[in-house]
Amino acid sequence: MAVLLAGAAQVAPLDLIIDTDPGADDVVALLLAMASAEELNIRAITTVAGNVRLDKTSRNARLAREWGGREEIPVYAGAARPLLRSPVYAENVHGGEGLPGVAVHEPAQGLAEGSAVQYLVDTLSTAESHSITLAILGPQTNLALALIRAPAILRGIKEVVVMGGAHVNAGNITPVAEFNLYADAEAAEVVLSSGVKLTYLPLDVTHKVLTSDARLAQLAAVNNQASRRVVDILNAYIKADMQRYGMPGGPVHDASVIAYLIKPSLFSGRRVELQVDRRAGMTYGQTLVNEYTSTEQPGNVVWIEEADAQGVFDLLSTRLACLK
Repeated sequence: MAVLLAGAAQVAPLDLIIDTDPGADDVVALLLAMASAEELNIRAITTVAGNVRLDKTSRNARLAREWGGREEIPVYAGAARPLLRSPVYAENVHGGEGLPGVAVHEPAQGLAEGSAVQYLVDTLSTAESHSITLAILGPQTNLALALIRAPAILRGIKEVVVMGGAHVNAGNITPVAEFNLYADAEAAEVVLSSGVKLTYLPLDVTHKVLTSDARLAQLAAVNNQASRRVVDILNAYIKADMQRYGMPGGPVHDASVIAYLIKPSLFSGRRVELQVDRRAGMTYGQTLVNEYTSTEQPGNVVWIEEADAQGVFDLLSTRLACLK
């Protein structure tokens, strides 16, 4: 099917919930989102276990909120484990605290009362029809649990934009699976089978949005607290992927999702038919992508494949300059 070019940016701010498992690249994504109030109205940040345990992802989300000067955004803690499988973490990439390269501390402001899953149920069930976008930067457990508990919340969702999956690109936790899908393939299937409007930014595109010495220098030149933290995090975080893949730079996966929401013209993709492999064994968590869609079978996911990498880093550096 013909490539679908992303449309123009939103005129009014997009009502957005960010579901995340910080994680180094998640924090970069959160700072980018918090610096982009003209495009994104962040209703809440919901956390899930993924890159590290839930207590650490929840702390790291609150640290990002503190660093971004956006303490008015509530942070709700969500699922501490996947729907069915045993928890899997990515401490080998993100470090034991989930934030390599910077010192962590307990943020001054705590979590919002209540669970992330109940927040999603309450918010989406009372929202205007198809009005709220969800950016899911980690395992999809929170949204899956909310859909299981209250399927009618589907009407409140405008779109779900997921960082996850791999097709042409190999996996990053098994030969075929990307981490977020591998961490909870059952949750991904619940979301996929719900019929919600879905866009995926897989490794196929995030491995094209790479750091370089020049791009890190560009971020460092912003020279404020936010940019210095981002550069310190990235310098530590990208080493694993550069060594593993022999690449000249490292991907900043989750920041690509936020860049897509802010400036979709930087990206392009196509509509595909997507399935998630949930069989035990080597293929668990693999995203099976059928590109051969038709008018009769138009596909169930927009699969983003290409990006203007320099444009993403230009956006990131420009927006970080808006923070302290």
